[in-house]
Amino acid sequence: MRRHYDWGAMNYAATLAVLVVLAFCFPLSVRLGAQVGVPQAVSLSILGALLTFALATWLVRWQVARYRLSLERLEAAREQVRADPQNPRAYFVGGEHLGALLLRLDRRREASEVIDRYARLGGARESEIVALREALSRAERRQRRAQGREA
Repeated sequence: MRRHYDWGAMNYAATLAVLVVLAFCFPLSVRLGAQVGVPQAVSLSILGALLTFALATWLVRWQVARYRLSLERLEAAREQVRADPQNPRAYFVGGEHLGALLLRLDRRREASEVIDRYARLGGARESEIVALREALSRAERRQRRAQGREA
């Protein structure tokens, strides 16, 4: 798979550099603030805010990277199915079924269609079909419960 230059990685490096500089400067700033008369509680509150920012940045970047990986795997699986739609193994990428991947991405309608197509194939294992249909019904039940709570 061809990788292109990722500006997100550049932003990540810049964020890391800022955090390193802040981590280095913070103890010096606390001492200087204490000498000037800034209470230590204010300095610790600022530290807490910076740590929260760092944690939030890391968490968002991690989730975005995970989502991008899922989309790449989804596209790879779709290409495999397009290339050989009669091969049951084409519905798997990285050991995960295309239907399960679609369910994880909350695309139930498309997952249902893929699972039905997979079930009609001659070489598909019954245990895999049953597991996929159970996962689909669990996702649909979760959706109905969520809609019931909203109403």
